[in-house]
Amino acid sequence: MLAITMICCCNTVSFAGAENTAEKAQHKIEPKTLTIYISAIEAHFDMDFYFMDDVTDLPWIDIGSASGLIMGLAGLWRSDEGFDLQCTEEGETITLTRENGFYMTFDFAQNTISCIDYDMFLHDSTDSSVLDMLSMKGYNASGEAQLFQRNQNTTFDRLGRAVEFDLSDYSIEMVFQDERGYIPLQTLGDLILTPAFGLNTFYNGKAVFIANASLFGNETEGYTPLGEYYYSAEPCERSEALAEFGYNELCLALDCLYGLKEIHEIDSFNSLFWQLGSQRPLKDRNASVADNALSFFINCYLDDLHSGFSGRSWMNTEKTVPAYTGTMYNKYLLHLQEYSDMRSRILGEVPFYTEVGNTAYITFDDFDFTTDGEAYYDGLKNGTIPGDTIGEIIKAHAAICREGSPIENVVIDLSNNGGGFVDAGVFLLGWVLGDAPFCVKDTFTGALSTATYRADTNLDRIFDEKDVLTDKKIFCLVSPVSFSCGNLVPAVFKYSQQVTLLGRTSGGGSCTTLPMSTAWGAMFQISSQSRMSFFKNGSFYDIDQGVDPDIYLTNIESYYDREKLTEYINNLF
Repeated sequence: MLAITMICCCNTVSFAGAENTAEKAQHKIEPKTLTIYISAIEAHFDMDFYFMDDVTDLPWIDIGSASGLIMGLAGLWRSDEGFDLQCTEEGETITLTRENGFYMTFDFAQNTISCIDYDMFLHDSTDSSVLDMLSMKGYNASGEAQLFQRNQNTTFDRLGRAVEFDLSDYSIEMVFQDERGYIPLQTLGDLILTPAFGLNTFYNGKAVFIANASLFGNETEGYTPLGEYYYSAEPCERSEALAEFGYNELCLALDCLYGLKEIHEIDSFNSLFWQLGSQRPLKDRNASVADNALSFFINCYLDDLHSGFSGRSWMNTEKTVPAYTGTMYNKYLLHLQEYSDMRSRILGEVPFYTEVGNTAYITFDDFDFTTDGEAYYDGLKNGTIPGDTIGEIIKAHAAICREGSPIENVVIDLSNNGGGFVDAGVFLLGWVLGDAPFCVKDTFTGALSTATYRADTNLDRIFDEKDVLTDKKIFCLVSPVSFSCGNLVPAVFKYSQQVTLLGRTSGGGSCTTLPMSTAWGAMFQISSQSRMSFFKNGSFYDIDQGVDPDIYLTNIESYYDREKLTEYINNLF
């Protein structure tokens, strides 16, 4: 088969009314062979799942099968061939040990899951740091350098604290019966598959799906074949058991994985739901009521721009969820409209790269990249470099550094940048700074990581001064629209003191996004526990409130009147 992994986390959050009973009742366990779809309708195979005590809408998985599933995903989804798990059993305790020596223990007698280090247990074996956020490895299949170089001399980690979680605090049970250990499929998904792979678990009464909202598509733009099959099941009420478990599991997942708990002053999501009056609708057997309550909570209460409701449950009989929007989201849309309208009025359609006298302007409205890193090297040979962020940086670098180039100043325009992929943002940082620091904190475990990257912007597979804008004056335009990675990049620029920020305070956003699901099949995303930071004087500083510019531009017109802005820049020094 494959191999094993599970993990839990939660620094023991008390769940009112929960009891940890010493003796557990015997369950009626019925196996059922189901087709499991991994990310696409074409990728499927059969696997045995289990149903307890005649509850037919809440699947369980045994640890042996779970281990195989996790091992398979590590190899297929993130190409981590070094990922390995060993499973050992002693009485009612099962321990899963990674090839790196870190382990997780399931104590079925105590109904606890403990892990000496959560991050290292889920860690990609190829990562250079415990919280390495880049999806690209830095080398191709032949072992040649590819786009990124990780500088181990300036990379360090501080491991997180050991974690023990008592599932009884959430009224969630693990079952050990007939010499086999079982956990709810949703618990496996929330605590392992989601943080490790960005994949969620779903069961629609017909099949099991390991996917996320982006792989299902949506009603507006159309569903993928996988999404169409997921929603082909006949909507129905949740069982009493699923309604109760779904609420408890949601509290567990958010307590563990939501990265802004401290900032939002949330002690536990169970308490918060009670305070907001959300408990009852979230436990309603009508999935439409639960979906609506969750959507309102995510969009209007959390309202952090990274978090949002993504898709209804297949059980939703109304087949729709109101389009709730929060105060911050509406404010952000107003800023976006304001800046984009002004830019269009002054500049019209804006190319990625343009020159005004001695100043080059490079405009990035998002951060995107091509997952096949060799596409850039192949494109250099045949003149078809991808037109994404990394591709445009490569072309801009060649233009700025061409023979006889008049360029003395480079202005990076992030005024309409709402974020995107970390890889593209870090490539930009490496281009400008040479050694680009990237700092991350795990808000759940307390782990800290600082990694330094270099970028191969001239595509010679050598990382040197020829890849960097070392002799240019660098400026960056920021605005309230500059969010997420559009906020991270100027924050690192400002800390470096190598780049002058122009504009207004950026929009903030410090956590990476994480797709989530509920046990009844709704989809949403949250600000994850991986919080981007910057490092100064030995401390990690949060960037969620945005970064102030070095020079304020009081009028939005000043961003886009590039003749006047070029003149202004030249008179600064």
